[in-house]
Amino acid sequence: MGYKHLTKEQRYTIEALLQTPMSLREIGEVIGVSAGTVSREIRRNCDMRGYHRYRWQLAQKKYERRMKVRRHYLKFTDEMKRTVRRFIIYGQYSPEQICGRFRMKGEEMVSAETIYRWIWQEKRRGNDELARNLRHRGRRKRRRDSLYSSRGIIQDRVDISLRPSVVDEKKRFGDFEIDTMIGKNRRGAIMTTNDRCTHLVLIRRLAGKEAAPLASTAIEALLPYKDKIHTITADNGKEFARHKEIAKGLDAEFYFARPYHSWERGANENTNGLIRQYIPKGTDFSKLTDEMLAEIEWKLNHRPRKSLGYRTPLEYCKQLFNFDF
Repeated sequence: MGYKHLTKEQRYTIEALLQTPMSLREIGEVIGVSAGTVSREIRRNCDMRGYHRYRWQLAQKKYERRMKVRRHYLKFTDEMKRTVRRFIIYGQYSPEQICGRFRMKGEEMVSAETIYRWIWQEKRRGNDELARNLRHRGRRKRRRDSLYSSRGIIQDRVDISLRPSVVDEKKRFGDFEIDTMIGKNRRGAIMTTNDRCTHLVLIRRLAGKEAAPLASTAIEALLPYKDKIHTITADNGKEFARHKEIAKGLDAEFYFARPYHSWERGANENTNGLIRQYIPKGTDFSKLTDEMLAEIEWKLNHRPRKSLGYRTPLEYCKQLFNFDF
């Protein structure tokens, strides 16, 4: 007979029989296992601090602890696949977000790598529905084109180097990043804003790509949070030429990232990438409605983020700052 996992009753019996003059083979015969199983059980689970005495309660605790932390194979069942499919297609979750969310709730889920392998396997079979609902749709990121990189000079800009260091810690609500996204053939534009700490996202349609409509839209969108806003950071686009108007309207400090330093607004760059999952490049923004953008904003604010411990931005706001939006 090989080694078997023992029950509580068998461990209790081992402790009791060790008090009698019985051999390990005889104890094994009583509880229905081999002598080797009994020997291994005593060796692995005895009390190392109590003269190597075997106590069944301690042995059971050691066993349960090992079972909890051990790596074990988890089958990707059909039911699990249906759940994953639902999260990807209707929630636009990534495989990593799905795994993180389930583990946060203490529920079993296969690894993100397993989910990705399944997605590509489905795509090779001709079913690309799952791949099309991933953020990058299976494509590699392209380097940003320099066609529209010319930005001009903004009057009275305050460089990001002068921004308080507390903003980099991402521990408080109210440090926002702001940007614009332009539609196909430069037709239509939207404004995207996000809080650096909670990743709360605001998306608004712009009446024009000029500085005036952006300033009024930014103030209107962020006005409900005016008493909580500390800073706003933007790139060097001409649409932010009225930054002083925005700063005054929201009673906030306005800063500009250094040219070609997109990582200084990394959270906003990531937010725009998430939005592109719903509004792909090549979309005519003039056809977007406020209702469509509101739906995308709702989805992003209810989407779990790895950086938030797989909580959603709204959950994070409520748990950390007791904000109820």
